[in-house]
Amino acid sequence: MVAWQPIVERVIDLFQLPFMQRALWGGIFTGAMGGALGSFTILRQLSFFSDALGHSALLGISLGVVLGLNPSLVLLPFAVLFALVVTYLLERTRLWTDALLNIIYSASLALAIVLLSFADRYRGGLNNLLFGDILAVQPQDLLLSGVLCGIVALFVVLTLRVQLLMTVNETLAVARGVAVDGQRLLFITLLALVVAVSIKTVGVLLISAFVVIPACSARLWSRQFSHYVLLASGVGVGSAVTGILLSAAFNLPSGPSIVVCQLAVFVVSVVVNGGSRQRRTRPQVPVNSGGT
Repeated sequence: MVAWQPIVERVIDLFQLPFMQRALWGGIFTGAMGGALGSFTILRQLSFFSDALGHSALLGISLGVVLGLNPSLVLLPFAVLFALVVTYLLERTRLWTDALLNIIYSASLALAIVLLSFADRYRGGLNNLLFGDILAVQPQDLLLSGVLCGIVALFVVLTLRVQLLMTVNETLAVARGVAVDGQRLLFITLLALVVAVSIKTVGVLLISAFVVIPACSARLWSRQFSHYVLLASGVGVGSAVTGILLSAAFNLPSGPSIVVCQLAVFVVSVVVNGGSRQRRTRPQVPVNSGGT
């Protein structure tokens, strides 16, 4: 039988420490951003795209290490540039999307590992890059995540109807005068920044879970798009907080613990809502959705 009192006391003591408080806020910001943007990502069938972005982020970090630059400073512009290049290739080539993304993320991971092999001092940190180390979040990382989370929230609030219309019927969005190309590039840029900023917290191999799983769980509960976006963010935040608490209580790795919590929510959602009935439908669109 588990003695809960010592575990609770341990968790309370740990959260008196600044690094645990930063970890908690980092998880909250990452979960909220991943859930909000993930709600659009899965409906636009870009789930694999977030995975490719995560692998490209590792390549950006590797370039920074090999060149002797601050990896964090290299990562953000590299992630945005990489996302724009991939978007261009997807639009200009006749290859299937999943095939092209598979090539890109596999090649990015291979190149990153090869580059890191030339950086002796970074070999010991490869595990943290792959699976994240939320306990290593620094104040400057937290500040950047907080600012980006605010930008994502502002983006969703100001462009919700436009993004919804583009998600459901891009042709109608063009007919209503929406600058589709500009909106798409803005969304891809934000997604790339969120992935890049979240790498330290989540890790390369788990970043797509933060984008995909909360949104899929929320999709099974929501019929209105605005509720769907809010619930996806809520699932992301709740899973992050729960995962960090479990990690502190039982000395578990933080990133995988959060993903396991996300998976638990998804399984419950499928069991309760019978996910197969809604898999081919989309959240309902208000008749007056749209605008510029």
